[in-house]
Amino acid sequence: MSENENIILRFLQMDDISALLRPSLSLSSYRYMSSFNWRSSTRIPSTCKDINCQAGDSILPLHLRLLLWTCPSECDYTCQHIITSQRLAQRSPPLRYPIVQFHGKWPFQRILGIQEFCSVLFSLLNLLAHRRGLDKIRASIPHTYPLRSYYLTFGYLGVTSWLFSMLFHTRDLGLTEKADYFAAAASVLYGLYLAVVRVFRLDLVDHHSDPHGGRTRGRTALLRLWSLVCIALYAAHVAYLTLWNWDYTYNMTANVGVGGVQNLLWSWFSVRRYRRLKQPWAAWPGMIVAWIMLAMSLELLDFPPLLGLLDAHSLWHLGTVAPTIWWYRFLVKDAQEDLQATRIKA
Repeated sequence: MSENENIILRFLQMDDISALLRPSLSLSSYRYMSSFNWRSSTRIPSTCKDINCQAGDSILPLHLRLLLWTCPSECDYTCQHIITSQRLAQRSPPLRYPIVQFHGKWPFQRILGIQEFCSVLFSLLNLLAHRRGLDKIRASIPHTYPLRSYYLTFGYLGVTSWLFSMLFHTRDLGLTEKADYFAAAASVLYGLYLAVVRVFRLDLVDHHSDPHGGRTRGRTALLRLWSLVCIALYAAHVAYLTLWNWDYTYNMTANVGVGGVQNLLWSWFSVRRYRRLKQPWAAWPGMIVAWIMLAMSLELLDFPPLLGLLDAHSLWHLGTVAPTIWWYRFLVKDAQEDLQATRIKA
């Protein structure tokens, strides 16, 4: 057995897991832990189980067990914070980067068993923003408006994606991670789908412009083709990540790319519509896009969580709440103007 493993073993030989809160590890154990990947190895969990988990998960409080914490995962969590506390306490010489990532994530302080409390809270605010937007669409846009069903679907996907975001940030497990990533991808791709439908009005059926139905058939064919393309892209995305390679870089690139295209479309639409209507609200999509891009830039900071709770990723979630509320206001305003213009033409 290596020296590092001996250190971990001595560290784990205590009466109960609460004792692990005392900072007693050396820096060599930090080097071991920082290179340890719990998704592909079981050395630390098996050691913890052999030494400290003879009673199974029953030694954990009920609220932790309800959130699927186990004795080995509790050992892993506690070890991270012992190492972090020791590095923060080192004064001679002080460490340039005392807080480091474990398993690719910062060591967050858990609240009631929730791993990333601020991200969960801000995800909830986004969910409520979409829920409020859905109510606004139902109350303000008539059933006869052709884009109403598209807007409602956008809202349902928004609620679903933020619900899965809450679950993932509550407990980072394989299943919750996949649910979060796939729901987010569906929401982002549907945003592009909706942008194309709205900007180019693929939803319209114009019987009056062509008595033979040529334009109607053309729009219907384009809408079906665009729908099939988006379904195929999403299926290929999920299949690649599930069956071929769970690639974080690819997933991020795909989402940023799709989001960037729809941002360009909405910006172009915003400029064109504002020039035609000369109304301030017509420029809202461009402003909303700029806000979201600014909020996304927070992800580039990637600083250790303040007070163990607030990191760049959670701030990105917070930054999307206001533009979501603003976006639904635009959808309603745009629909009302469109309906009014239709009545005038009639």
